[in-house]
Amino acid sequence: MTSSVATVAETVAEQERTALLALVRAGLWEREPAECEGCFPLPAASWVAVFRLARQQTVTGLAFCGLRHLPSHLLPPESLVMRWAAETDAVERRNRKMNQALAQLSAEFRQRGLNPVLQKGQGTARYYEQPLVRECGDIDLYFGSEREWQSAMDYLHQCGIRVKRQADEGIYYQWHGTSVEHHRQLLDLYNPSMREFMKQIEKKHGYRQFALSTEPAASIAVPSPFLELLMLNLHILKHGIGRGIGLRQLCDMARACYRLHGEVDPQEMKSACRRLGLGRWCQLLHSFLVECLGLPVGCLPYHETAPTARPLADIVWRGGNFGQHDAGLQQQATGWRRKFQTARSFGRNVGFAFHYAPKEAFWFFLQLTKGQVK
Repeated sequence: MTSSVATVAETVAEQERTALLALVRAGLWEREPAECEGCFPLPAASWVAVFRLARQQTVTGLAFCGLRHLPSHLLPPESLVMRWAAETDAVERRNRKMNQALAQLSAEFRQRGLNPVLQKGQGTARYYEQPLVRECGDIDLYFGSEREWQSAMDYLHQCGIRVKRQADEGIYYQWHGTSVEHHRQLLDLYNPSMREFMKQIEKKHGYRQFALSTEPAASIAVPSPFLELLMLNLHILKHGIGRGIGLRQLCDMARACYRLHGEVDPQEMKSACRRLGLGRWCQLLHSFLVECLGLPVGCLPYHETAPTARPLADIVWRGGNFGQHDAGLQQQATGWRRKFQTARSFGRNVGFAFHYAPKEAFWFFLQLTKGQVK
């Protein structure tokens, strides 16, 4: 009896995950879900679960865009639609606030002769049909030289802003109510033997300016298409082998691939990924983008896929956004308890990590160990 109940529960959970993916795909590509007959209609309880999953995966606004493409007779109860709409409106308001904060902060740095590079976040949102529905996180800035790094630190000190050091040698602080991080590396790459190669790629491809949708108008440097795809790829890998990764970051990758595929040389990307030891990982990532998110195969950075996306999908569904909803981890832990939780999540993913990106996993685990003993 217990086994049959568990089987029914898992079947329902799988249907709810399938429904969320259908909504996410509809929102990503602005089209009616092709899976209407397969996973809809849903009972009211399952709709609540889908809404909860969307929040855990930080794709609430994107899924709501997908909801708009459903026929009226397949929609969830009106009370949930209204709640979903309110949550999406809140996402859009947070994005407008962050855009304004980013414009103001970048203006302060430019006045001091600094030109930080925006990583992910609001820069990646520009690849969406409706950028404001992408849920925002922190402002991540990369400073490419020691001089610029120290000048930025001096400015923060003059402003009386307290900064918190991070394990990766970056810093974190609050700027007018917005979370900001400074990074010394553009890419989440831990294999030291590849650092010089990555510097060559960074120098070759460089950056371009991105116009922020703010009043007054402002702009900030962002990575070139080649660097952007590598940056998103490595960011997903880093968290996938760590505490966990959610749908939002994979949606970012899908939209970036879709918008940038004509601006990146597939052979150069394939060669770079293989040299970095990411060949097997990229095949898995590509499969997820195509199978789960509906990215056209022709928009992949290069045409290689794994037989199944399931190993990555298991990590996504297990913990949600950066593993924050993993039932096996204590999310509010601090101090040594948080370090233990981080080590535990790594231990659970060690087989996955060393199968798909062994060299990068080795150096990442080494960096983690050093960070945990500080």
